[in-house]
Amino acid sequence: MKMRVAVLLAVFAVFCAADAQRCALDGLMSSLTESVASAVLQKVTLSCIDASARGSLADCPAGYKPTGCSCGNACGSWDIRNDQTCHCQCANQDWTAARCCKIAVK
Repeated sequence: MKMRVAVLLAVFAVFCAADAQRCALDGLMSSLTESVASAVLQKVTLSCIDASARGSLADCPAGYKPTGCSCGNACGSWDIRNDQTCHCQCANQDWTAARCCKIAVK
């Protein structure tokens, strides 16, 4: 059976190399990729919440990861520490906020 699949793929490859405009393999792979992606996306959800704190650090709850940060005092410099905490880099921050998200399987 494996040999038949290999031969079939080889025939498709030769056909595609000979006439790229009529290559059905591109359409087949595209359809297969779209089908798999659609099946996966139907089984997952993205859930996001906001977390804020006074000062320069805001932690995401367990299970969530920070996807972006916001800082008080017009500070635009921030980073994410330990894959869990938003850190505003300007001095004397009055507040920090984190957008925290998680992917869940239905």
